[in-house]
Amino acid sequence: MSVFFFHDQIGNRGTVTEAAGFDPEADAQKLRDAMKGAGTNEATITEVLAHRTIAQRQRIKEAFKQSVGKDLADELSSELSGNFRSVILGLLMLAPVYDAYELKTAMKGAGTEEACLIDILASRSNAEIRTINAFYKKEYEKSLEDAVSGDTSGMFKRVLVSLLTEIYEAGEARWGTDEVKFLTVLCVRNRNHLLRVFEEYQKISGKDIEESIKREMSGCLEDVFLAIVKCLRNKQAFFAERLYKSMKGLGTTDSVLIRIMVARAEIDMLDIKAEFLKMYGKTLYSFIKGDTSGDYRKILLELCGGE
Repeated sequence: MSVFFFHDQIGNRGTVTEAAGFDPEADAQKLRDAMKGAGTNEATITEVLAHRTIAQRQRIKEAFKQSVGKDLADELSSELSGNFRSVILGLLMLAPVYDAYELKTAMKGAGTEEACLIDILASRSNAEIRTINAFYKKEYEKSLEDAVSGDTSGMFKRVLVSLLTEIYEAGEARWGTDEVKFLTVLCVRNRNHLLRVFEEYQKISGKDIEESIKREMSGCLEDVFLAIVKCLRNKQAFFAERLYKSMKGLGTTDSVLIRIMVARAEIDMLDIKAEFLKMYGKTLYSFIKGDTSGDYRKILLELCGGE
């Protein structure tokens, strides 16, 4: 199913770039050796997978299947554990497959990880959303829209579904506290148009749109609207803030940290790092280093790409 055109690299502002002199067979052999015997050599696994693009990793998977006759992801999955395992398995997936997998995981079981639904659906482009939809349906035999509809409710559900289905609302936006009007405007998804709307709103009301959202809304609905606005204004700053919040204070929200580090490593991690430094006066590298440990820390720092 050729859903999208395969680039060797998905962005040009990533920390992960194509490995020179790439030899998928040799890499497959290294990974095989790293899993042989009693222990697992996590350092080798990190060294190989953190320094190859997604496209190159697909070729390693093929080479591994050819030479070993087994699925690389399955093998690594049974050898590894914890957060390190989550990072590795994420790195082996195509971008839309990883997004679809994360969305599916967020809706598993009793609770829903709303933050995941918001992070992905508010930040991906229309083209990316279309591809995620296609992969979701292929992989889980259910449309993403149906899954989200069944797992969320009320206005929050309407916003997510509209992000998924690219509703283009025509006509003039009448601003009110009426959330439907917010929805109508924000889900137009035409960035330049919306940025002008925000400026106009500021002129008319004397308030920034983000302040109004905070004042008029709460909970998941506030979160999703703020995410939409922030992503339109500066997507890399949005991710920097999400990373900061995942690590500041007590404990780490590993799911958020992993998702962003894996998903953006090849797209715009350089810019996310720059925004992080500008916003918080500290490097993303130093934050990750202070907040994580072991092989998990090592691979995240590789994806972060030095100070």
